[in-house]
Amino acid sequence: MGTTATRFVAPPLPTALCDYREIASKKQADREEILARYPDWRIKDPGADVTDVSNLCLSNLSTLEREIVLQDATSLTAAIKARKYSAVQTLTAFCKVAVASQDLTNSLTEIFFDEAFERAKQLDEILTTTGKVVGPLHGLPVSIKDHVLVKGHDTASGYASWAYKTYADRDAAAVKILRDAGALIYVKTANPQTLLALECNNNVYGRTVNPHNRKLSPGGSSGGEGALVACHGSPLGVGTDIGGSIRVPAAWSGIYGLKPSVARLPHTGLLGSHDGMDNIVGCMGPMATSARDLNLFCKVMLQYEAWVVEHQNLYIEWRTELAEQGTGLPDRLVFGILADDGVVCPHPPIKKAIEETKRALVAAGHEVIDYIPMSHQESWDLIVKLYFLDGGAEYFETLAESGEPPIPSFEWIVSHTNGRAPYTMAEMFKLNAQRENFRARAHAHWNESAKRTTTGRPVDAILTPVAPTLAVPHDTVRWWGYSSYWNLVDYPAAVFPVGRLKASEWANSTRDSLPQPRNDTEKFIRDQWDPKTYDNAPISLQLVGRRHMEEKTLALLNIVEQATKAYPHKS
Repeated sequence: MGTTATRFVAPPLPTALCDYREIASKKQADREEILARYPDWRIKDPGADVTDVSNLCLSNLSTLEREIVLQDATSLTAAIKARKYSAVQTLTAFCKVAVASQDLTNSLTEIFFDEAFERAKQLDEILTTTGKVVGPLHGLPVSIKDHVLVKGHDTASGYASWAYKTYADRDAAAVKILRDAGALIYVKTANPQTLLALECNNNVYGRTVNPHNRKLSPGGSSGGEGALVACHGSPLGVGTDIGGSIRVPAAWSGIYGLKPSVARLPHTGLLGSHDGMDNIVGCMGPMATSARDLNLFCKVMLQYEAWVVEHQNLYIEWRTELAEQGTGLPDRLVFGILADDGVVCPHPPIKKAIEETKRALVAAGHEVIDYIPMSHQESWDLIVKLYFLDGGAEYFETLAESGEPPIPSFEWIVSHTNGRAPYTMAEMFKLNAQRENFRARAHAHWNESAKRTTTGRPVDAILTPVAPTLAVPHDTVRWWGYSSYWNLVDYPAAVFPVGRLKASEWANSTRDSLPQPRNDTEKFIRDQWDPKTYDNAPISLQLVGRRHMEEKTLALLNIVEQATKAYPHKS
């Protein structure tokens, strides 16, 4: 598997029905025509030598606008309600940064500021005349990943052949709830071709880059959201995740993200390949600049009874007191540390971050044990089969419609099929049985941790890397195991930033100091380690909870952050 997988050779397909280059040219021209209406908001690219553009994105803002965009969504909604800022002022500030983010990172796909400003004016008038907000997100700009339906707007989803043919006739369930809650929907953001990539590149709009270091990826598939939120061009974004697509871009862009368990938050109204395939199911979740904003998003989704809005949601009300105050949690918690999954050892900054967080938790009075990894290579071998039940046929058929070539990160993952035929019905039944057996074993394995704790309780959460590397150079992702594992077992996982790498502080750390590789994938990733490559890259970790325990997972995230602030690492 991994770097040694055989390169997939696409089977002969019909002649293209359209030319992806013409479509890309038109799509990019349409986007530029909209951006050109805001000349004072544009940012001239300073050139490839300037890799960190995160602050440059704010350079056109007034003092008040900077104040607005540097707040999280929770603060902003309170300020708008108190009439400190108007909805129009708030939207203007974020639109200005969104334009800059597009100029410098290529984060946007569909732009509809005029529509959002019209609604913002209505919201300001309502608040002025009634003294009441329309909902908990009154006047808050929210960005949406491209493959999520937004009524009246295109949903190319990274495919050239879908562009101009996929205008949404309705809002996705989550978008409907956001609008009902008063949110302003103003942009859609980039995702990769096929969506099955932990980077962000497609043949329609091109490559999205990391605002902290443009030589690196912002992650994927919600990479446009990661870059935009990291630039402060959006206070709250909507991403999706079937293998790490919220968590990896959150980690690599230095923001917060939550992958819930399936059916806890609304998920209908998405456009992508393999519609109807439920052997492995993705989920929708928030990407934001604070942990409390993850809670805000979930609380709003369930406050508006997502189980009524769509048929797939479980009827589980949001337990606010648990999520926000930790009500019902014991004073002394137990955290499991999964620092190495037994397949790929993480790079040194990630291992150091885990050790520092572990020390802070112990100093805060919590129990910390090593969590024994369970069958992580097996989990990858299984989930990649579930991703490609048809051997990749539908993906290649869609690409063939416009003649577009596969992007490198998709070529890599589809190569795991080794050119095999689609699975038969009997083989799919067997794979589903293997999935459920794996989930049962993982559940029992978590319970077994009780035998190694002083409390006699299983661990409350698992602290682990999001990926074995920080944000990677483009087209070099080679291991999904730290993220996709939790999709296979369907556990919620929250990502949070803990720092930023300064290459000068790691000058003495070389790949020769790392453990010898156990396999070809680990060798590839071990050989990637060079501090200069990852200069200024965010360092983030992942906190994993038990299935459908999103409130407890977020409550524990608050406790972890409290511990790291109270007991910071001293060099």
